[in-house]
Amino acid sequence: MELTVAEGGKRTARPSRWAGVPRWARVCTYLGVVLMVLSGGALIGYRALLARYEGAVGKGDLFGDGAAGASAPRRSDIKGPLNILLVGIDPRNPTTPPLADSIMIMHIPAGLDRGYLFSIPRDTLVDVPAFAKADYSGGRTKINSAMARGSHVPGQPNKPNVAQGFELLSKTLTAYTGIERFDAGAIINFTGFKKIVDAMGGVDLYVDERTKSEHLQPDGTPRRLKPGGGGYTGPQKVYEVGQHHLAGWEALDFVRQRYGLKDGDYARQRHQQQFLKAMADQALSRDVVTNPAKLDSVLRAAGQSLVFNGRGNSIADYGFALRNLRSDSISMIKLPGGGVTSASGKYQGEALQPVAEEFFAALRDGTVEAFLAAHPELLGKKL
Repeated sequence: MELTVAEGGKRTARPSRWAGVPRWARVCTYLGVVLMVLSGGALIGYRALLARYEGAVGKGDLFGDGAAGASAPRRSDIKGPLNILLVGIDPRNPTTPPLADSIMIMHIPAGLDRGYLFSIPRDTLVDVPAFAKADYSGGRTKINSAMARGSHVPGQPNKPNVAQGFELLSKTLTAYTGIERFDAGAIINFTGFKKIVDAMGGVDLYVDERTKSEHLQPDGTPRRLKPGGGGYTGPQKVYEVGQHHLAGWEALDFVRQRYGLKDGDYARQRHQQQFLKAMADQALSRDVVTNPAKLDSVLRAAGQSLVFNGRGNSIADYGFALRNLRSDSISMIKLPGGGVTSASGKYQGEALQPVAEEFFAALRDGTVEAFLAAHPELLGKKL
């Protein structure tokens, strides 16, 4: 039930906006955007909408085990702990190998009633293992390029295989974090997020740091390249500190920025997490969920922005398994790091501080809650 304030200040109860809708269906509504749970409003014809949504979600063999979706052997149930890999890409050119612009991991302990979401900086220096499918012999490089190197299809240089790239990235993360197995994974098309935001009528987002766009002018048109290369020139779109109502192109542009921010890519990670939270609040607001036509367009846009692999389980299966998860039980984790330079002072990439290795060990040992109690500085805001 929800409380309303009637005339005279008396509080009265009214039915919840989700009245009559199973909790697993609520999970599915937003699971495809960031695979996490939030509360929302009453769904009219929600079964049909979810069926349409499932049909729109892309399927892919993201882990190289033949489990590309509903056609794969289905597990009887889903048990924790779970580790879910979310990778955001911006595929502006389908002939160019994809880079992992955003790498997030959701760890859900055995009870399946809470979660921990953390990012791996895209410039983190790692050892990428050899990968025969792409004729790659392995090497030390920035982690975002693991996806690009893994996507190479021998004999087809202009036809990168994004799912194959995801496979190498997941193997790289396994070696780096010690997480032996990802139970599910998703490739999120950040360009597609523009369609979701616009289908919702925009998104409300608080900008916590003055941010200048490297790429766009105030009207959203591209900035001009400097003669001879080396950046852009011309007026810049600026996002001032404060509350904003952003259109799709503005939201996507904002979360892409890192230059000029106090913490660089770490600030961008924070903004991406804030963006996902704002999208969740807007997607499941009364304005969206009580309007069947708008909800249908939002769900279909979300599905078209996603390639999902649940190792034989669908998004609906995960929605049911995570039915006891609440938005306020999902914690954002801030892993500190810094730049790595060569002997000559040239920037090479990023490295997380030793506390991150301790955090990864706690994930593996099932002691993450106790570890975070001893390291509260790693806890960000609840999702």
